This record gives sequence, structure tokens and C-alpha cells, in this order.
Amino acid sequence: MSNSPNGHDTERRPIGSSGRRLHPSLQAVNDIMLEGLGQLADYFGYNRVVGKMYGALLLSPEPMSLDDLVEHLGISKASVSMNMRMLENLGVVREVWVRGDRRKFYEAESDFWKILTNVLGARELRDVNQALEVLESNIQHLREAIPSMDQADQALANYYVGRIDQMKDFFRFAKLILTSILERSRDINVSEVRRIDIE
Repeated sequence: MSNSPNGHDTERRPIGSSGRRLHPSLQAVNDIMLEGLGQLADYFGYNRVVGKMYGALLLSPEPMSLDDLVEHLGISKASVSMNMRMLENLGVVREVWVRGDRRKFYEAESDFWKILTNVLGARELRDVNQALEVLESNIQHLREAIPSMDQADQALANYYVGRIDQMKDFFRFAKLILTSILERSRDINVSEVRRIDIE
């Protein structure tokens, strides 16, 4: 195991491994999972640290403190604290009590449907509503302006109205789908879906 000049271990590993060096396959999977979840968070508009922190907690058999995450991920305490608040607000991690330690510890939410509904409710549904408001505002403004236009511009304005109406219908449908997922998620058993897929 490699050490830095000041005697501290420089190799990152999951907390809870009792100080032992991980098998290369375990270390590879851990690194790939953290990187992949970081990329997934980036795709959904969050920063990569959010995904990596969630991944570290998800793969840790024991709750982790902020200090544990700083050491494990090699990022600053300020970054860990800021992104932990975001993870808590999204409902994808929770604070837990550890006997004999006064620090705050956290564990990952492993109910992925709950995570999906939290994220959809907090972000995607809000974005869809905002898109609908923009479309409604634009189409209303355009309809009010049509009488003052010449014939050619009126024809183009009506074409715009038709296109915007199509887009508005799409976002309404998207809102319906998202709302249905949020309302019905409690009735979905992911383990049953997996069992059917295996059979």
C-alpha cells in the first residue's frame, strides 16, 4: 500500500473496509460506479460531486461522516457540506445516529423509486410547468398581435400558433406522464419487475 511522505495512506478505498486493501476487482467496480454516478448526476444538471457522494454512501456498508467522505473522495469539506445539503433536500440521503460519535453520519436512500419521484417532483415537473408557462405567454402575446399584422404576417403568425400549440400539447402530455409516475410510484414493486425479467 502506497504512503505519502507524511505517512498518511494516499490510496482511497470505501470506508468500512477495516483498513485493509481492497481486491483490485472491488476497487475497480467502486471507482467505475462513482464515476458513472457522477456522470449521471451531470446529465441531470447536478454537479458530479453529488453523484459521487451518493455512490460512496450507497456502496458503504456503514454510515459515513462528512470527514469520511472528504477522505474517501479527496474533495474539500466545504464541497462535501454544500452537496450533502443538496442530497438531503432531494431526499436521496438521510442523517443517521451512530452510537458513541457526536459527528453527523449519513446513509444512502436505496429505494430507487422514491429517489426517482423525489428528483422528478423537485426538478423535472417544475421545468415542465415553466415550459408550459412560457409557451402560454408567447402564444397569448402572438394572438393579441395578429389583428395588427398584414396578411402575410398573419399567415406566418397562425403557422407559429399551430406549431406552438403542438409543443404545448407535448408538454401537457409529459406533465401527465410525470404526474402519473409520482402518484403511482408507491404501487410499483421494483423487485417484482426484476423477477419477471429474470423469468
